Amino acid sequence: MDVDVLVFDVFGTVVDWRGSIIAEGEAVWKQRGLDLDWGAFADAWRAGYQPAMDRIRCGEAPWATIDTLHRRILDDLLTQFDITGLDDAAKDDLNHIWHRLKPWPDAVAGINKLREHFTVTTLSNGNMGLLVDLSKRGGLQWDCILSSELAGHYKPDPQTYQMVCDLLAVPPERTLMVASHRGDLIASRRIGMRTAFVRRPLEYGPDGTPEQPDDGVDFIVNDFIDLAAQLG
Repeated sequence: MDVDVLVFDVFGTVVDWRGSIIAEGEAVWKQRGLDLDWGAFADAWRAGYQPAMDRIRCGEAPWATIDTLHRRILDDLLTQFDITGLDDAAKDDLNHIWHRLKPWPDAVAGINKLREHFTVTTLSNGNMGLLVDLSKRGGLQWDCILSSELAGHYKPDPQTYQMVCDLLAVPPERTLMVASHRGDLIASRRIGMRTAFVRRPLEYGPDGTPEQPDDGVDFIVNDFIDLAAQLG
């Protein structure tokens, strides 16, 4: 396939958001007095993500970064889970758990291998500061870090995908959107991007339902090493 740029979704595709939140919650925050079901807490936090972005899309709320949306969701969760006693500094630190998510085991080596032949970039709804922190902490080496923040639109709005093509001066058909979420791939394909579905069976935990690809994807891969092999 004649593609030049690989465009990576991040949450769930590159980093394990659920496992990372559970691990830090049990290792750090439990010692600070937050003894709760961290799996349920992570799931509830993530569940607020799409509704918060939808309010911006429909004009109910002005543009805000994912850091801001995560904090608003967190404030509601503190009430929902009956968590008290956190001052603003502690709440900010807890909110920045999203800056400390760990990559999936194949991510670093796979991205490095793919960089040998392709330009690799993020395209995440995470804001720029968050993505830089994730990449630096996780040892993720990108040729470029791009965020929906730069477009002022959240995925799956078409402006976000077109932004990548415009900024990197590459036509959509020479880009490959890499994601573990079918909605992301369907939306990117609408502007002409090629697509690769990455299986992440544990994204929603061992009892969760993993996402499945739609019929229109160009590649279905088990991880980034498999993607590199299939791309040759």
